[in-house]
Amino acid sequence: MARLDGQTIAPGPVLARASDGAGSAAALRWACRALVTVVWISAIFFGLYILAFYAGAVADGVPQRWNEALPRLYEPHELTATIGIGAHFATGTILLLLGPIQLIGAVRARVPRLHRWLGRLYVASALVTGLGGLTYIAMKGTIGGTPMNIGFGLYGALTVVAAVEAFRHARARRFDQHRAWAIRLFALAIGSWLYRMDYGIWRMLAHGVGHTKTFDGWFDVLMAFFFYVPNLIVAEAFIRARQLRAGAAAKLGAALVLTGAAVLLAVGTYYFTLYHWGPSIVARVLGKW
Repeated sequence: MARLDGQTIAPGPVLARASDGAGSAAALRWACRALVTVVWISAIFFGLYILAFYAGAVADGVPQRWNEALPRLYEPHELTATIGIGAHFATGTILLLLGPIQLIGAVRARVPRLHRWLGRLYVASALVTGLGGLTYIAMKGTIGGTPMNIGFGLYGALTVVAAVEAFRHARARRFDQHRAWAIRLFALAIGSWLYRMDYGIWRMLAHGVGHTKTFDGWFDVLMAFFFYVPNLIVAEAFIRARQLRAGAAAKLGAALVLTGAAVLLAVGTYYFTLYHWGPSIVARVLGKW
């Protein structure tokens, strides 16, 4: 028996609570690793696809091929908008590939200089990505009209804000706030990738009902916000679960959310790699474009 503040406490419940806390912390840790691993692998494939399709089209002198992925994406007479969206794609690929590295604790602890320099590149890329997208929207708008303009515009603005805040807190050595904003920035950075993933998963589950070629169906309107709002919710759950005061139940709940997200993204990655990203990458490697 143990005594605390004059009270006798049985060791059984204390040990049980400690065991529950350790188990939930371990579950959260493994769920985080699983999600980061799936995101990284999928992001690599998507980044290679961006290089093969979008950069490849520019290298071949046929940027109009961009319109095969999304109508009106490239129009020769809209040079400023084209530069903006091109910069968005280029730096967005950097975000996808560098993000998971920046979240690895061992890198931060063992190679802090590398973490800082990659962080600067990451923040700069995020600013270009957000501002490039906002430039495109301001110059010509999106194919989906007002709902898509608002949703994508808010996404670009949030990306810029998160990048600035992550950098600002790092410079001020407020590392807890810096990590929180870095996690939010990563959650936003994977938005363009998740936008494709969500559509692919929806096609598998519901055969694309609610989607139109002009991106103004009810599902398209929902997707104008859905590709980044749930990410931020998951990010906030993760940030709060990492706090020392978070209980075992909160950590276990966060682990379940993250595990579910990892499984869903793994299925979507398989689908896209097999039927969309993979064929484009292979075609570029084999020189069939």
